[in-house]
Amino acid sequence: MSHPHPELTTPPPLPPGGVRIVALGGLGEVGRNMTVIEHEGRLLIVDCGVLFPEDHHPGVDLILPDFTYIEDRLDDVEAVVLTHGHEDHIGAVPYLLRLKPDLPLVGSTLTLALVEAKLKEHRIKPYTLGVAEGQREQLGVFDCEFLAVNHSIPDALAVAIRTEGGLILHTGDFKMDQLPLDKRLTDLRGFGRLGEEGVDLFLVDSTNAEVPGFTTPEKDIYPAIERVFAKASRRIIVACFSSHVHRVQQVLDAAAQNGRKVAVVGRSMVRNMGIAEDLGYLHVPPGVMVDIKKLDTFPEDQQVLICTGSQGEPMAALSRMANRDHKIEVGEDDTVILASSLIPGNENAVYRVINGLMRLGANVVHKGNARVHVSGHASAGELLYCYNIVQPSNVMPVHGEWRHLVANGALAQQTGVAAERVVLAEDGVVVDLVDGIAKITGAVDCGYVYVDGSSVGGTTEALLKDRRILRDEGFITVVVAVDSSTGRITSGPEILARGFAEDTSVFENVAAQIKSAIEESTARGVTDSHQLQQVVRRTVGGYVGGKLRRRPMIIPVVIEA
Repeated sequence: MSHPHPELTTPPPLPPGGVRIVALGGLGEVGRNMTVIEHEGRLLIVDCGVLFPEDHHPGVDLILPDFTYIEDRLDDVEAVVLTHGHEDHIGAVPYLLRLKPDLPLVGSTLTLALVEAKLKEHRIKPYTLGVAEGQREQLGVFDCEFLAVNHSIPDALAVAIRTEGGLILHTGDFKMDQLPLDKRLTDLRGFGRLGEEGVDLFLVDSTNAEVPGFTTPEKDIYPAIERVFAKASRRIIVACFSSHVHRVQQVLDAAAQNGRKVAVVGRSMVRNMGIAEDLGYLHVPPGVMVDIKKLDTFPEDQQVLICTGSQGEPMAALSRMANRDHKIEVGEDDTVILASSLIPGNENAVYRVINGLMRLGANVVHKGNARVHVSGHASAGELLYCYNIVQPSNVMPVHGEWRHLVANGALAQQTGVAAERVVLAEDGVVVDLVDGIAKITGAVDCGYVYVDGSSVGGTTEALLKDRRILRDEGFITVVVAVDSSTGRITSGPEILARGFAEDTSVFENVAAQIKSAIEESTARGVTDSHQLQQVVRRTVGGYVGGKLRRRPMIIPVVIEA
């Protein structure tokens, strides 16, 4: 557990008619988006996603929102509204439904199909309600209207939540592509209509708030992809997110135009593209898609592979190819396209993969050297348009690191929103909308919950600290046997070190220091093995810290003989 703001106390009871907003993820980070909205004792959850681990989370598979705030109130939850099908918005749904499997899931057709496939792996059959843009549903005390928004996955929705305490508009992830591939525009007319009605609190995607101007249209990257296909002399491997249907569509179109066959690699990619094709969101040109087992029957200059791993994930297909740990071997003059952006924190992992592929002789095309990716989020110019159209009374930037939230809040102020009406909050901070005014009223415990193999929540910060020490500093084990009656050393100390470049002879000097420290302690009457272990730990720690400039994990073992 962690308390985000020690200066904030537990929030007071929500005043009658008020609306409470608590983000359990997604504020101050890019991922694990989850917002809880409370009104008249009832709860509405918007999104429930995961955050992917970084280098300082060794051994962690996923990071979940902290459900502690709502764990005892799951019977008060009217529904879980899912804005779109990306992992950082739906990935934690199975872990929430483990606590209460009958929580209603509300979302668009594609979003629910992706969630249901994920839940099937967890053996959970959910209760779902499919909605579409323009639809309005009464979810208990929450009157929800859904609006189309354009994003890097089809069928994304914004949600307007009407309550007696005010109207809240949550954009979800969105951009304002004016020429989208699926012809599905962000519903600015709907935003304007809600603005006329009066938006009391506007929750706005902040991911690209620092980027000036307008996000490049998705269609503008096709010429770059087509040029790569036309020039490639051998096999082409495209890595992108398994949910990026628009990007896969462009790859399929480029393959068809250049007489190539396409195979999909990776369980999540195969699953998601199958769902998108079955539902009509992905249009596969006739004769282009083939089974991976049959791809080798075609000449290499006719082969295209689509796989996951664009973020350098260690176990994803592309990373394993770069490490020669995959049945598909990348060779000289193969072309690899990384058709995605870099999620903050993944840069080093991605560059390791790029270097590994280039060492194998591949030509690597990425956002840095060709326009093979555009963002799915609104840049500053688009956000300004939205603020001017909606003219909200209060603004709460969401979905982004702190710098993104601050930049988004500044944009709101530029359009005339008063500074005191722009609420900058982090995970766990409680924001109450009362009498048309939104303000911070307290904070609740809200930490990271780690998925570590089959363990959920068992991994702690202390455990991760130990793993980081073992990874970065190594460990030393010292075994000493002492006479239980006299306290004199009868055997040892035996010193075993791992993770050190230095020869073990460097520890010969410390052995004498350990003997001396134990003898001094026993002379003072210290005979308890636990206390003697602490003496050994301090002695070894002082030696390696001073002589070797290292801070390893030290495991002393004192045996009473």
